[in-house]
Amino acid sequence: MQENRILSNYPLLISRLWSARKVAYWGHGKNFQSDAPTGLREQWKNFLLRRVDWWFAYTGMTVDILTKAGYPAAQITCLDNAIDTSSFKADLASWSADDVLAAKSQLGIDADAAVGVFCGSLYPDKKLDLLVASADVIRQHMPNFALVVIGDGPSMPEMKAAAATRPWMHLLGVRKGREKALYFRMGDVMLNPGLVGLHIVDAFCAGMVMMTTRTARHSPEVAYLRDGENGVYSDDTPQAYGQAVLDVIQNTGRLARMKASALADSEHYTLENMVQRFADGIEAAVHG
Repeated sequence: MQENRILSNYPLLISRLWSARKVAYWGHGKNFQSDAPTGLREQWKNFLLRRVDWWFAYTGMTVDILTKAGYPAAQITCLDNAIDTSSFKADLASWSADDVLAAKSQLGIDADAAVGVFCGSLYPDKKLDLLVASADVIRQHMPNFALVVIGDGPSMPEMKAAAATRPWMHLLGVRKGREKALYFRMGDVMLNPGLVGLHIVDAFCAGMVMMTTRTARHSPEVAYLRDGENGVYSDDTPQAYGQAVLDVIQNTGRLARMKASALADSEHYTLENMVQRFADGIEAAVHG
């Protein structure tokens, strides 16, 4: 792993001076959540970035970082980092349309209402204040819009305070497996104005359109978002984000096309495909 703190990396890197053994990195290319992106730690990481024989890059975003730093593109394997989604896809398929309508009814959500889902840890980098303020904007134009929030974390007290005056905002806490899949089936859009990471793959499995902002401190998996096709980037104001969501959910044809695109992309970002790319990259590195 490309981590400054992994001391066992350094003997391997130094051994390249005399050994024929090849050394590869697997990583992001940089710390996407660093509080000091130009600090000494990131400078050291950038210095070591080119001191390996091969790179296994998390996503295309990492590939861009490497090539801009002068690392040869021919010595990079883009893995498109993923998780095993097979069980989650099975959980999604296990719920019928009637099951989803019943769950909506239990929450007091109209059968034909558009639903936005947030799923993740509740902490400041998720821009939860923007999430709530943007949902208010959406409600002004779509009075039956509902927001489902799955997760827990240090910002839960603030979210509970917001939900206390918004009966259409449903705080469900942590939900996993088949139960989580039910609420994902309910959603039309994944509302994540803050940091986007691997959960974008879960959103795609459910055919949900990922909505986020350009300024968030995203993880490299945000590279899977194709603006206007399977998701949307917007500016980070309640009006801009809320309007971006409305532009999708109020246009039923556009929403259907984007949901289909997200669902199709879920077949690309799989553990099986990642493993195959890893194997192909190892073979290329050894024989290259």
